[in-house]
Amino acid sequence: MNCNELGNLIQQKAELNNLVSENTHQAFNTFKEVSKEIVSELNKNFPVINCMFENKGDFEFKISFGSDTLVFILHTNIFEFPRLHEVMKSPYIKEDIKRSYCGMINIYNFLSDSFDYHRDLDIGYLIGRVFINKENHYFIEGKREVGLMYTSFHKAVIDKDSIYNIIVSSMEYVNNFDLLTPPFDEVKIITVGEIQSNLSTKKQITGKRLGFEFKQDKD
Repeated sequence: MNCNELGNLIQQKAELNNLVSENTHQAFNTFKEVSKEIVSELNKNFPVINCMFENKGDFEFKISFGSDTLVFILHTNIFEFPRLHEVMKSPYIKEDIKRSYCGMINIYNFLSDSFDYHRDLDIGYLIGRVFINKENHYFIEGKREVGLMYTSFHKAVIDKDSIYNIIVSSMEYVNNFDLLTPPFDEVKIITVGEIQSNLSTKKQITGKRLGFEFKQDKD
């Protein structure tokens, strides 16, 4: 391979990455816009919920509602799936391997109190991640309420309606994803120093299923 051939390969890869990145950034901005609309509508009709939207920059935003916070994070890199991944077996990808290069948006669930009280050790859960390719097709890896089957990748196009459904499904899932008391033996000891310095609430790690194994995590 000479320099011209190498240069062409690098240029083609760069152009593909730029296209996928642009598509994913545009989708992420639509996620923000739709989230604001959902928050506004919920606050208008259900003010007791006290729903809030917080923009954290170009790559992150939060929606808080009730006792929950969803954090949406746009990854800055482009990914390809491992050869054994289910999506790689689809006719859609086999027709054009470049369709397997995707940008990624992660959706995490945290307790709102974890942010309000600066409990830095508290645990969040990845409930879904959205993959978007060069053709603006997408699929979701996630819990049953959030996830989309890989077989839909060839026809599922990311748009405002699909983004609305993703956000609402995510909010519905975490609303039904309850906080359980941690195992007694994990929280039975506390030091005098923690009590006197009021650090006990910060140092006890809290998460919705901390210390428990539950059926949904096996789905």
